[in-house]
Formats: sequence, C-alpha cells, structure tokens
Amino acid sequence: VLGLGDKGGPLDRRGGTFVDWNTDAYHYQESTDPLYKSIPFLITLSADGYAVGVFVDDPGRATFDVGHRDPDALTVEGPSEPLDLYLIDGPTLADVVTRYTALTGRAPLPPRWALGYHQSRYSYASAAEVRAIARRLRAARIPADALWLDIDYQDRLRPFTVNTGAFPDFAGLVHDLKDMGFALIAITDLHVAAAPDQGYAPYDSGVAGDHFVYRADGSRYVGEVWPGPSVFPEFTRASTRRWWGDLYADFVRDGVAGFWNDMNEPAVFDSPTKTFPADVRHRIEEPGEPVRTATHAEVHNVYGMQNSRATAEGLARLRPDERPFVMTRATYAGGQRYAVTWTGDDSSTWNHLKLSIPMLLNLGMSGFAYAGADVGGFIGDPSPALLTRWIEVGAFLPIFRDHAAKGSARKEPWVDGPRQTAIRRRFIEARYRLLPYWYALADVQSRLGHPLVRPVFYDYPDALAAPCDASTAFLVGSALLVAPPPDLESPGRYRVCLPAGDWYDYWSGARVAGDAQATRDPEASGGGAARGRALELTPALERLPVFVRAGTVLPRQPLVESTAQVPTGALDLEVYVGPDCRGLLYDDDGHSLGYQRGEYRRQRVTCAPAGRGWRVTFEPADGAYTSWYRRVRVILHGWSARSATATWNGTPLRIVSGDTPQVGLARPDAGGTLEVQPRMLH
Repeated sequence: VLGLGDKGGPLDRRGGTFVDWNTDAYHYQESTDPLYKSIPFLITLSADGYAVGVFVDDPGRATFDVGHRDPDALTVEGPSEPLDLYLIDGPTLADVVTRYTALTGRAPLPPRWALGYHQSRYSYASAAEVRAIARRLRAARIPADALWLDIDYQDRLRPFTVNTGAFPDFAGLVHDLKDMGFALIAITDLHVAAAPDQGYAPYDSGVAGDHFVYRADGSRYVGEVWPGPSVFPEFTRASTRRWWGDLYADFVRDGVAGFWNDMNEPAVFDSPTKTFPADVRHRIEEPGEPVRTATHAEVHNVYGMQNSRATAEGLARLRPDERPFVMTRATYAGGQRYAVTWTGDDSSTWNHLKLSIPMLLNLGMSGFAYAGADVGGFIGDPSPALLTRWIEVGAFLPIFRDHAAKGSARKEPWVDGPRQTAIRRRFIEARYRLLPYWYALADVQSRLGHPLVRPVFYDYPDALAAPCDASTAFLVGSALLVAPPPDLESPGRYRVCLPAGDWYDYWSGARVAGDAQATRDPEASGGGAARGRALELTPALERLPVFVRAGTVLPRQPLVESTAQVPTGALDLEVYVGPDCRGLLYDDDGHSLGYQRGEYRRQRVTCAPAGRGWRVTFEPADGAYTSWYRRVRVILHGWSARSATATWNGTPLRIVSGDTPQVGLARPDAGGTLEVQPRMLH
C-alpha cells in the first residue's frame, strides 16, 4: 500500500495507522505522525502488480488504518458524512498515478534552474555572506543555480521586508547574483506581524482590506510566531489570495526568482495545539460559490495549499509569461499545481537520509513530482561521510537543496577538505550533465503525471518479487536505477536485484554481469518467470551504483556552471543497445510559458538491430523552438566492431570505431536514420 505523501516509515504503508492533520513536526523521527502534509490518496498494489487508487477528498482531520487492526481492511475515518471517495482502477501503478494526477492536477513545467543544485542555510544573514557563498561556489567549480534566503534577511523577521542594515542594496544583490548565474529564492512566511501604526504595509493593507482571520467572538486572531504577535491571512477568500499575491510586487521588480512559503500548517508558537485554536473561523468566498463560514477544523489541511496557491497566482499575474517557482511546507492533494515541496525539518543522521527516499517516492506517487529533503539534514552536524553520501543521493532526486539549521555545522560542499569536496563536486557535475534527461522527464510529467523518481516496480513489476533489500533503490525515469546501500553507513556487502533484461553500469558504460535471478513476471502468461540479475556490491564512499536499462537512449550535455550558461559542444546521445530501445529529447527556453504556445522542441529517438549492426532513428522534431546544440554525438554502448561504417540517410559519415563506436551528425530536426555496421574485411 503506497501513497499518503511524506509520511515516515517504510515505502509500504501496510500495517500502519496514519493521521492527516498538517503539523509543524520539528525534529520528526521515523514514527512521528502526523507530519506537514495531508494527501489522502492511497494505492493498493497486489502481488501480481494490479493497482487500485483510493482518494478521499476531505481536508478535515482523517485517520487511515492500513491493515493495522484488521490486516485485510483499509479503514478511513473522516469528519464528513458521506465521504467524497474516488476509486481509481488500474491495472498498473502507472495507470493509477496518471489518472489521479489528471483528477487533481499535474505539476507544471518548472523553470530549468529549479532542476539544478541549490545552496541554502538558516540563515545567510548578510549580503556580504551571500556574495561570499556565490563566489566560493564558482571558484570551487561547483555547479549551482540557486541561493536561498531564510528569515534573517528580513527586518525584525517581518515578511515582505528587508533588513537594510545587513542587505543595504537588495536589488543590487539580486542583479549581481543573476549575472553570476544564480537565482535568488526568498522566504515569505504567512504570519504578518501585528504592527499597527508602524508603517508596515502588509499589516496596514491587510487590515484595510479585512484580510485576516477572526475568532468566533469576532476578535481578530493574534498568535505568536517569528515576528512576535502576528495575524494570519484568510486564504479561503479569493480577494485575500489576490491581496497576498500582490504583496510580491516589490520583490518581483527586484528580480527575486522564487519564493518559499514555510510555517504554513499553520504553525503558531503560543498555541497548545501548535496551530490555530478550534474557535478560529474562516470565511469561504469564491466566485460562483455561496458565501459561508467554516471552522478551522474543516479548513486546516488546505490552509497551506491555499497559501501557496495565492503566491503562485500572484507571481503569474506579476510575471505573466514566466513560470512561477514556489516551495511550500504544508499542502493538500492537488497542491502540486502551485508549488514544489520538501520533507521539512529532518536531521543530520544516516537514518534520516534513508528515511527520505521512501518519503520522496511516496510523494511522487501522490502527485508531488518535485520534492526534496534537506541535503545533509537540517538539524545537527553530519559527519563528512554522511554529507558526501547525502549529496550523492540528492544528485538523483528532483529538488536538490543543501540546507542547514541555525547553530548547526556548515554544510556547503567544500567544508570537509579537498577529498570530500572532489567527490561531492563530481556528483553535482553528474546532475548537470544529465539535465537534458531530467528536463525530458519534466516534460513527460507535465503531460502524463509520471513522477520523476519512483519505485523500481513502478516500471518493472517483476521487481515486486525480487529477493533483495530494495528499501533504498529507486528509479529516475524508467531508464536509470540508483542503488544506494540499504544500510547507508555500513561497509557490509549488499545485494542489488536488477529487473528482468540487461543493464549497464552508468559510470563505465559496461554491460552488467551478475547472477541470473528468477523473478515473477506478472506480464507473462500463467505467471511465468523473467530473468533478473542479482549483484553483490561492496559500498565505497566515492561510488554510488547507478544502472541504465538496456534499450535506453540517454541524452547528456557538456558541463556548465549553471543553467544560465549555454552549453558548448555537441549533445551526447548515449545509446545502450537492447530491446525496446527509445529516448526523448525535449527543450525550450527554460523559463517562459512559450512552450504552451508551441515554442518547444520534442523529438523521439529509437534504435533497433539492423543486420549485424544497429539503426538509430530520429523522428521529425515537433515544435518551433531551436535548441542550443548544433550537433549530436551518438555513442553506442554494448556493440563494438574493430572497424565499422556509418551512414546518415544513406550518406556515409565518419565513425570512431572501438568498444564504444561514436558518430557525429548535425542536429536532425527533420529526422532521419543513422545506421552503423561492421566493416566487411576482404
């Protein structure tokens, strides 16, 4: 049983009881529940791979008993009668996820820089420190795309302000960082300081527009948060969401690239429940709907989602042809339409690194394709080995942000000396070389809803019966299988079960050898057997096992220091020969909504045996966008010839023969066929 978003514990929810009630869960552990999000969506997956989705659309407090009291029953208890219940038939897990995201919405295509490496801390407390971090990243040749500002950049911790003592020229800082290839992300929490007659515009305009929530007795609700006594917007009103979105105008004018909505469960310090008291009322005022008043119990779990919605819609109005970037901590089903997310205040422990993987996989299958965990752990001090391993794993997860709590050790990539820095740099570089693959996955997700990272059995149902500890293995798309050690800190050997078919080592390009392992294949008639492959691996800090499915066309680009830099050279197409050989190329300008008007380039590439050689076919490119690369270099893995010939649409081309034959050709916009054959020697 899968889903429910970022709950703790193993990937399989079976045997547990879970509560949906968005909670500020600082220093949460594996058994902590509830957490920050409420996504009342589960997928049951039978042993033969048949999937059924269960979506309970109720934002009130709900309890899910997943075979805990009765191992054969899924019991849902919610506040409403009757429950709004959706059953989503399979037959496959992918079918259920695509239909669920069609129902609740798919995450829009993000700006390309969102897929890069992000550096953050609570807090980079001055413009000088931010500039120093930016310069150090560039001097250390560590690719990076975004720097984040936590609450200390603000005047007295008040949202939508800047501490001009520490940040005397905020717009100049944003401009200079952009020139260096960095996007700046600023936090804007939803608690507005209750500061009458102090010239604090968010409070004054909010009071004038009657945009804050009230208690049942008619008094405005005031709670203690970072700025001190604070009031809270009534995001259940369309007019309030518009007012909130308009508050971003100054930051947008300064060029701030994205925003971070934190503390929006909502978290309140001086409340015994850590959130709004039960007597807070919410006016629900939506165009075309009857106006009514709801209790906080009804609204609680959608409050954070409506906060991120207000932010995203405001940015869409202020920058109408730019893709908004918003990160939210609390949300509800469908919130993926407005914001990316992360797993909250994790800890610098090996257990939390391991815990983050099933949390992110379940978030992906719950609609949130763009999610991450604080790399290195937010709370505490990671050992050099832990930070290195977390960066390695983070390089293969959707949102790749290094973040740290106030008072914790520094967690920037260079902090533990040259050896650790070199390993970390190499994996961040690997992320950037794979950006064309990540971006193609983002395109597919926006159209079909498939998560960017997913369990191995999402695409390979035979993995359900694999006799290996797969608690840390996951897929990036269907082509890459990442296999960290199941006990991440242990030097002990471990087994990796690869699904049926052939696989290649990503780092060397060599075909993987291993013990054949019979695994059940639900697709086979009569429940036949497919032949997977089991490997015995020895952990090493400088290595992270990554495998490529035979039959993959994998695009990779030359290294850049950020996505603001246009790569120079050819686009590499790494063809790992095998059955059902395919790949996708997708490109656009990376920031605007032009792709919605046809300003994109999408091209499918296939390969198939051709006599004793291989044929690589490029379908005609779709869309009006011209990609950055002028040439493509095709590299064949798994087929070699001492001497070979190559033709493009029948015309001979120069080929580099050997263990990995290579052929260069001009960007094939109109499509065509590349054929490689062994040279006949006489």
